[in-house]
Amino acid sequence: MIHKIIFSFIGLMVISMSSYTADNEADELMGIWLNHEKDAHVKIYKCGDEYCGKIVWLKEPEEDGEPKKDKHNPDESLQSRPIKGLDILSGFNFDSDKKWEDGTIYNPRDGKTYSCYLKILDDGRLKVRGFVGISIIGKTNYWTRIE
Repeated sequence: MIHKIIFSFIGLMVISMSSYTADNEADELMGIWLNHEKDAHVKIYKCGDEYCGKIVWLKEPEEDGEPKKDKHNPDESLQSRPIKGLDILSGFNFDSDKKWEDGTIYNPRDGKTYSCYLKILDDGRLKVRGFVGISIIGKTNYWTRIE
């Protein structure tokens, strides 16, 4: 009887530790990242069970004395929203091996949204792969963690 209790307790501990480790590894994505062009900071955070990201800093936040706007958005009603504070990453789920998949990235430079996956490389950089359809047809950028 005591053996069953001990084995049950050990089993529960192993399950909770593996869940804790997976959550910690998944949350490694969270923080502030400098984009490839070095003109924006993107804060990646948890939004429900997924990961999202928004622009929190722009090297040149103004254009013609006004905050830069999302002027390339195909939805005219969204073209007046400021780029600073804009959600550009959404729907990412932790897969494994420091990779987050099934998300999208919005590019305010062309007003388009792309499928995307994110992967933290061994050197600490974030690989950001945006694509249309399959990941072979796309573009990769590398972001640097700043916080």
